[in-house]
Amino acid sequence: MSVNGKYDLQERLINFSVSIIELIRKLSESKEARYFGGQILRSGSAPALIYAEAQAAESRKDFIHKMKLCQKELRETSVNLRIMQLTKIASSSVIELISKECGELNAILFASIKTASNPLK
Repeated sequence: MSVNGKYDLQERLINFSVSIIELIRKLSESKEARYFGGQILRSGSAPALIYAEAQAAESRKDFIHKMKLCQKELRETSVNLRIMQLTKIASSSVIELISKECGELNAILFASIKTASNPLK
């Protein structure tokens, strides 16, 4: 992956974290909003931080492991978003936009893991 590609994905992950933070700021103070807000704040901001660690991975295996952790956090975020949407904790239109980006980021990470998992030729 080119240097620009790395920074583009890092920026997308950072922007994703920002969108999660903005979502949290708009939630009510209800017990369920606070609970799911806290959950999604952690899982939604983690991929940007873990991806930054992956860029300094000590080995290919370490890189793949960290990228899989990013995916894990995105999957958790996706489930939290769906719960928040179904329970109307947050606006469906906002949730749909964030969910779309979550899916796209997960697909990018999947492709990167697949590429990194191929044996060197």
